[in-house]
Amino acid sequence: MQSKVRNLAIATVIALAITSLSACGGKDKVAESSSNGLPAVTANAGEAPTITAPTGTAPTTLQTQDIIVGTGTEVQASSTLTVHYTLMTWSNGSIVESSWSGGQPATFPLAGVIAGWQQGLPGAKVGGRRLLVIPADLGYGPNGSGPIGPNETLIFVVDIIGVS
Repeated sequence: MQSKVRNLAIATVIALAITSLSACGGKDKVAESSSNGLPAVTANAGEAPTITAPTGTAPTTLQTQDIIVGTGTEVQASSTLTVHYTLMTWSNGSIVESSWSGGQPATFPLAGVIAGWQQGLPGAKVGGRRLLVIPADLGYGPNGSGPIGPNETLIFVVDIIGVS
């Protein structure tokens, strides 16, 4: 009986190892949604991200998650950034805007954008992809802006291309 249990345990460990190795080999690496309900984001460097629609109640504080950890120059509060970004709204889970669509990254001083970016991007590095979930008070607030409605929680996926 003990040998059957031991053989079953060994077979289980081998199956788990094979499953883990198989999962790592695919092209579409996806950051799993964490227990805090953040959307999952693909981790394919150099490609526009795919973002799952959010579920549940939007967070009331800024949430950040590194999808790809960069190794280049680090973003500082005083930096000028060149980035690719995708913006999704929490309320309807649809893409509002993406620099990937136009094929050109955006360049701007970090000090000139919404507070959620100013607070959520320092520490990210060139080559990295960061998920930002930004509550309305750090985004466009009660007035909204353009296609962004009032009091909207924003989901940005930002790829850091350059920092100066």
